Amino acid sequence: MPNLLNTDTSFSSKQELLDLHDGPVSPGLDTPCPVGSREDSPSASSLSSPSGELAQVDSEQLCGWGALTPRAIQTFNTPRWVLFFLCVASFLQGMIINGFINTVITSIERRFDLRSYQAGLIASSYDIAACLCLAFVSYFGGTGHKPRWLGWGVLIMALGSLVFALPHFTTPPYQVNLLEHTGLCSTNQTEPCQNMEASGLSAYRYVFMLGQFLHGVGATPLYTLGVTYLDENVKSSYAPVYIGIFYTAAIVGPAAGYLLGGFFLNIYTEIGQATDLTPENPLWVGAWWIGFLAGGAAALVIALPILGYPRQLPGSQRYVAMRVSEAHQLKDGSHTTACDPQFGKTVKDMPRSVLLLLKNPTFIFLCLAGATEATLIAGMSTFGPKFLESQFSLSASEAATWFGYMVVPAGGGGTFLGGYIVKKLNLRCRGIIRFCMLCALVSLLTIFIFLIHCPNIPMAGVTAPSVLEGNLTVSCNAGCHCVKELYNPVCGADGVMYYSPCHAGCSTMNQTHSYNSKQEGLAIAGKCTSTCYHMPLFLTFLFIVIFFTFLCSIPALTATLRCVPDSQRSFGLGIQWIVVRTLGGIPGPIAFGSVIDISCLLWQEQCGEHGSCYLYQNSAMSNYTLTAGIIYKVLGTVFFLLASILYQPPPESPQSSCESTDQGAGDSVGESGDLPIKDLPPEIIANVHARL
Repeated sequence: MPNLLNTDTSFSSKQELLDLHDGPVSPGLDTPCPVGSREDSPSASSLSSPSGELAQVDSEQLCGWGALTPRAIQTFNTPRWVLFFLCVASFLQGMIINGFINTVITSIERRFDLRSYQAGLIASSYDIAACLCLAFVSYFGGTGHKPRWLGWGVLIMALGSLVFALPHFTTPPYQVNLLEHTGLCSTNQTEPCQNMEASGLSAYRYVFMLGQFLHGVGATPLYTLGVTYLDENVKSSYAPVYIGIFYTAAIVGPAAGYLLGGFFLNIYTEIGQATDLTPENPLWVGAWWIGFLAGGAAALVIALPILGYPRQLPGSQRYVAMRVSEAHQLKDGSHTTACDPQFGKTVKDMPRSVLLLLKNPTFIFLCLAGATEATLIAGMSTFGPKFLESQFSLSASEAATWFGYMVVPAGGGGTFLGGYIVKKLNLRCRGIIRFCMLCALVSLLTIFIFLIHCPNIPMAGVTAPSVLEGNLTVSCNAGCHCVKELYNPVCGADGVMYYSPCHAGCSTMNQTHSYNSKQEGLAIAGKCTSTCYHMPLFLTFLFIVIFFTFLCSIPALTATLRCVPDSQRSFGLGIQWIVVRTLGGIPGPIAFGSVIDISCLLWQEQCGEHGSCYLYQNSAMSNYTLTAGIIYKVLGTVFFLLASILYQPPPESPQSSCESTDQGAGDSVGESGDLPIKDLPPEIIANVHARL
């Protein structure tokens, strides 16, 4: 019998696929089975024909590595197991990139004498690498062997984690003279200004940038080729659920990264070496490198099974024969170019492929809507904990914990539920876009919660009216020779916060004194407690904003996959990710960071230069954040509206286009009014259960 698995996995029409079948024909059309059934999850080594006989699967559809295809591992050759391994990979990517990196970046700055802008370059190296590789990977990987691209990507990502941890093992042990940094009132304070380049440690930023660059290269195939591989190998009505689970794992990953990263930072970076420092000390450096070693090792392990999957899973061809097109129809008919099975095989077709996507207004506006949503997500994920810390006078760890408690259920739950709703309601492309617009509108209305803000805690020399604003030196610390480089806030018995124990006039430290005491002349380490009680209300509405922002993420992705021809799905996702990162992911933190910096009241001064901000004006921070949020949410809603209005579906015919999606999301073909079974060509009805 002829080989069913063509080297070209795209079929120019259903008839082209059916011409490959010459086996026995079943007398009728059976109902497609749901996920997990025999039809959807066939054995890797055989498929049941209607007569109960076993038809051997083509050797190119076996799971294995080259000629090594053990029968024992064919049990894993199903969409569910593919989903499992890809979920583990996306979990590790989220944990390492969005979890560990954000958690340890401050410790890396302190350990390797890095400026803030240098740390920013390290973080940006990931997105820069992704933007450089996305077009190449999505274009050639889209017509290539996707599991191999995915597996090698995970291997490169693992290598990036190991490179990122390398500086810990190639530098001298971290040592600090604690007596020189007590920050108490004395007559021998000296400026702790050192030549930041003298130690030579700052040169290690290039190693960190290389590690992040490898992270970006390795993760590029995951959210383009991984999504399309899932979409190609399951029934289209179940694809949003699979993709939703896949993206949910990517959102849970950063939560695990924050928790594990925080745990590792409580361990001294030089394991086994005694130190007088405590984790509360500003000079403490935790074991930032452990997470990257563990994550890199796990990524190496998970890459092996991904590399073993075939180009196309057994049984996936039946879904190609049971789909109907939803691709946007161009008025000049140029979209038919994608019907050529040889289109996209060479680099010379890339300009035409880009042009076809640019002529698709639905695709363009979905990309722009994704960029606006990505801007908000990137900005809030970066500065959300800082906002909570400033508004409600929380410690950095408390703010990160509260923010994590919201992001995991709101982001993860919204992502999964969005995919489930598309499947449950059997939404077609235009209905999906309208659902996204509704979600954007709800989150726009709830974002007005940022009108609420808490008053600033009075701080001597900054906001307290009893002292000269901007002057930290007053009578109680005039003889202390305090320096502004040592910021270590304390709360006085008068309810006023001071820049440091030195600025409060403290000359000794009492470790046994009760923290509940308000005895005159004493100050308690840390910020004063806020008396603002808006936090429960604020967190409730912020939860809604995050939930509805993520609720439309999978539906928007599904609409993108459906509005472009099937041969352009991988490349379309690559172009979309470039737009999202260029217009959203990269400038998002910069935009939100800029509007937050405008509200700064007290800047760090380091060797005559401004560093980070110590204290913000809460009302200004809320107003600027609200303004930015409204702008991006309004733009997102408008972009979804335009995408819906300009969308042109194809004629209701299975022969109208070479590319298609499932006809009907129900358990039987023809349900929900997509296409009645009688409209299918008799060859399709007859050959659905032909031997493979």
